[in-house]
Amino acid sequence: MDYRRLGRTDLTVSSLCLGTMTWGEQNTEREGHAQMDLAVDHGVNFFDTAELYPIPPNADTQGRTERIIGSWFKARGNRDKIVLATKVVGRTSMSWFRENGEPGQLNRSQIETAIDRSLANLKTDYIDLYQVHWPDRNVSGFGANPTRWADPEPVENENRIEDTLGFLADLVTAGKVRHVGISNESAWGTMRYLAAADSAGLPRIVSIQNAYSLINRTFETSLAEIARREAVGLLAYSVLAQGYLTGKYQYGALPKGARKTLFERLQRYEKPGAAEAVSDYLDLAADHGLDPAQMALAFARSRSFMTSVILGATSIEQLATNLGAADLVLDSETERRIDAIHQLRGNPAP
Repeated sequence: MDYRRLGRTDLTVSSLCLGTMTWGEQNTEREGHAQMDLAVDHGVNFFDTAELYPIPPNADTQGRTERIIGSWFKARGNRDKIVLATKVVGRTSMSWFRENGEPGQLNRSQIETAIDRSLANLKTDYIDLYQVHWPDRNVSGFGANPTRWADPEPVENENRIEDTLGFLADLVTAGKVRHVGISNESAWGTMRYLAAADSAGLPRIVSIQNAYSLINRTFETSLAEIARREAVGLLAYSVLAQGYLTGKYQYGALPKGARKTLFERLQRYEKPGAAEAVSDYLDLAADHGLDPAQMALAFARSRSFMTSVILGATSIEQLATNLGAADLVLDSETERRIDAIHQLRGNPAP
């Protein structure tokens, strides 16, 4: 495992990060603990979660994932060995995150409520990386990096990025948060956070958590340069396109217990052209004798703008396979063929 600097901070994080969003829904507490144990044994020191989790969002399950991590910290006594990241929800009509039933938004009172509950759930008194899960404003497409523009509807009483960063700054001053980051954000939004930090002396964002995979390389269009020049490295999620790039859903397969089988929520990866692109990448992996999941993860991990690749698995076997990507370096011919497929297929699943 290699370790990389988180933004311009003094923290170093493993290039593979343990994702947690299935714990409390598809995975039990015991299974979540086993995944954390295995990841740590393989050198992972970076966990990512969110107040929203587990997925799919649900009033009855919300917060379970953080509580599973908290019980693991209590049992293992190793909070100081882990760089812990969690997130506060952005603007949403979902009303179960706040006790008064108010729809989510990034104002001061909601952010303060969210951090205090996350700290209690996680059984810790500080968060290493506190992230805005998605913007307060409407964007052209979820993830904020669409392949084509659509004018978003304006948000009434939108919380400005400058104000949200100011609220987060107070959490840093209070010692509840060490560093702040963003997620599902655009190039414009990222630069607004950086400008606000520079002009008002507020905390500088240290990371951006966006989708990135072989069938969604939209981050490279404009955000990659920001990541490199401004030290706001990518924490990539859905690098396996929620399982499609493993081949598990090929030819209409619906494996027992898989996310698509249970929830029918994967439309982001079922857009026109996605199936053909996935097939091309699976064929490439087979041609080179590579596990397709490890190939996809190794490609993402090798990008110069990448801080850490988030692993999501529902079984120990899947996680063990994914962790094997830490030892895989793709040769130049494999990378050349990946780029050739990308040139032909583009980004069918932004």
